[in-house]
Amino acid sequence: MIREIQKKDSVDFLNMLLHLDKETKTMMFEPDERPKDVKQIEDMIEQYSQTHSLLLIASEDDKVAGFLSAEKGCYNRIRHTAYIVVGILPEYQGKGIGTSFFNMLEEWAIKNKLTRLELTVMTHNQGAIHLYEKNGFQIEGLRSKSMIVDGQYIDEYYMARLLERHSSK
Repeated sequence: MIREIQKKDSVDFLNMLLHLDKETKTMMFEPDERPKDVKQIEDMIEQYSQTHSLLLIASEDDKVAGFLSAEKGCYNRIRHTAYIVVGILPEYQGKGIGTSFFNMLEEWAIKNKLTRLELTVMTHNQGAIHLYEKNGFQIEGLRSKSMIVDGQYIDEYYMARLLERHSSK
């Protein structure tokens, strides 16, 4: 089941993030680097709500399996954009969660009159790149040596999807 996050999900969401940090090397945080403060998660959920951004979670077997966040641009010149982050626990990948996330993201983006969705992805993360391309994202550029993982520089692609144009008013 995929739905917008609620404050009551804070502990389960944090636990999923901490698990994701240990299970994959394709996300921002290293194991034990993420703050473990549930209050910070509650504040983040509140901030997403106040800024009309989007934070979805997927749950299976009463467990949070992944998330998609879309943070809307807060300044006038970038209000038509959102920056996307997706994380799905490895044991739940390949089950259609990512596709469902992107279907809901598109509905939300159209409703909010967004015209640009953007994200970054490590160049070797072929599964994620395939998911993003399947959902209309295109590679726009390369961020060379943008991360260090296990002592090695990692490049990232900058990807974006342009949606139907809406009036800027």
